[in-house]
Amino acid sequence: MRKTWLGLLGVLLLGIVGFYVLTSPTTYRLVRGQPLAAASATPVDAGAPNLENGRTLFYAGGCTSCHAVPNQDDKLKLGGGLALETPFGTFRVPNISPHKQDGIGAWRRLDFVRAMREGIAPGETHLYPAFPYPSYQRMSPGDLADMFAFILTLPPVAGQVPDHDLRFPFNIRRGMGLWDLAFLDGRVFSPDPSKSATWNRGAYLVNGPGHCAECHSERNLAGAVIGSRRFAGGPDPEGKGTVPNITPDPTGIGGWTQAELLTLLKTGETPNFDTVGGSMAAVIHNTSQLPDADRAAMAEYILSLAPLPAYKASK
Repeated sequence: MRKTWLGLLGVLLLGIVGFYVLTSPTTYRLVRGQPLAAASATPVDAGAPNLENGRTLFYAGGCTSCHAVPNQDDKLKLGGGLALETPFGTFRVPNISPHKQDGIGAWRRLDFVRAMREGIAPGETHLYPAFPYPSYQRMSPGDLADMFAFILTLPPVAGQVPDHDLRFPFNIRRGMGLWDLAFLDGRVFSPDPSKSATWNRGAYLVNGPGHCAECHSERNLAGAVIGSRRFAGGPDPEGKGTVPNITPDPTGIGGWTQAELLTLLKTGETPNFDTVGGSMAAVIHNTSQLPDADRAAMAEYILSLAPLPAYKASK
């Protein structure tokens, strides 16, 4: 009996050690072939930031939609506090204002890039993919440095947000290291040389900062986007019905012209003279801030997607 208990104890200890090794950010970086010292440190640290580019990417990324303090008019006060109710529990959006103690004002550029591309905050803390770093990983370190520089020009907001309230085992934050190993590939967007520069710009904005697939797709049981169902709609992440299909299928936006989609991204008006509401209204608030050329590029790319039938909720 003593040998049996010792054996079980040994298996338990090996399991604990294995869990901590597999969930370490260092393990993820080794598996993905990334340098251990700092992710893409040279392009991040080189040169002065481009604040205008940072502003464009800030709005393309929809930062105000989640991180603005709820129930106040100034969408550039990024004190967080929004509660997102999901099947995994309640996520509370953090303060990302330039406040030195309560926000990200004390972060380095590299800290911001790692959070956006690897889901790792300072202190080697795993973030949850309710924050769409699986899409933000497509962004270049230089663009992320510009976005960070723009955020640092915004007003600091005091106040820390309470931690998430998640069900077991999702409340074990360290476990997100296993999720990252399974679903995060670490690849920056690579242009398609067979496509136009405009199409590639649209692909970058939609798949990277815009993170459109994060809402407009079905997810598996682990909460990862199902690749074969990207953009075809799915359950609302907050459990409030469904999110529409945005592929050019008859069950989606099939038949829309580029001009009509461009109008939607600028004003929120649909071809049948309706106006989008809910969380999409916040998205339009952001896309309306983009240059016309970027909205046109996004429209061109979205209309080039392979048509897919829309998600249907099971009865």
